[in-house]
Amino acid sequence: MARQNRTGLERMEEAIIASVLIALVIVTVQPILNLLAISLSDPANVPGMGGLTIVPDGFSIDIWALLAQHPAVQRGLMNSLLITVVGTALNLVCTALMAWPLSRKKLPFRRTIFILVLITIVFEPGIIPDYFVMRRLGLLDDYAAVILYKLVNAWYLIILIRFFEEVPEELIEAAELDGANPFQVFWKVVLPLAKPALATITLFYVVYHWNDFLRPMIYFNDQDMWPLQVVLRQFVVVGDKAAIVGLQAMNSYEGASQIDFKAFRAGMILFTMLPVLAIYPLILKFFTKGTMSGALK
Repeated sequence: MARQNRTGLERMEEAIIASVLIALVIVTVQPILNLLAISLSDPANVPGMGGLTIVPDGFSIDIWALLAQHPAVQRGLMNSLLITVVGTALNLVCTALMAWPLSRKKLPFRRTIFILVLITIVFEPGIIPDYFVMRRLGLLDDYAAVILYKLVNAWYLIILIRFFEEVPEELIEAAELDGANPFQVFWKVVLPLAKPALATITLFYVVYHWNDFLRPMIYFNDQDMWPLQVVLRQFVVVGDKAAIVGLQAMNSYEGASQIDFKAFRAGMILFTMLPVLAIYPLILKFFTKGTMSGALK
């Protein structure tokens, strides 16, 4: 009887947890579905659509066709890809190269260096000092101003240090006995074992670079260098309705004159979200792999 009662209680707990999780999923996904419905609806029906609608009213790809042809969106997409790809690659290389020696207990002044890293977390400079530094370095209107900022994030560095500390010394010693030099040990032994941690910080760095709009907006006076997030702000926050006027003059799309700014804004928001949503499933598979996966092969 006690076992049956306990089983019934466990089932009730599972049902409550499942209900809460389903409710959270609905609350999270509903705004995205609403934007998708608005962007795919017939432009003539968009003004009457509310914030809870998740089914398109009619069907039209006018918004997506116009976004694909907009020169500011095209430039913003290429700028965002450049900043994100180059920035993330440099972040990973520099973070890994710094984390590995700091994970070795025999490193001279290891504790001092680690304290200096922690200080950068507590006493982070503001945007105004950053701006003056970039101006003195001559990096205004230069992609390096946003790519090189936080080349090594202290939080992500700590994550990687803790992960590297779990690599057994036996594996390193075995590689050294086989004649591997320190670089080969790092490249062929340590990094393959660190795929879950590298995937984690890769996702963090990608999201940071892709979503960053404040620094590009401040450092880039040339609008041709604006990433997609700054273009999004121009359309959504500032309300630059001239974007649609420019589209109507630029292309001969028959539905251009009927485009509603509400639908254009919904499509633009989704357009900036799609790359991150697409890359997440590719990185997710590494989260399920353990540190020692394949270590003894």
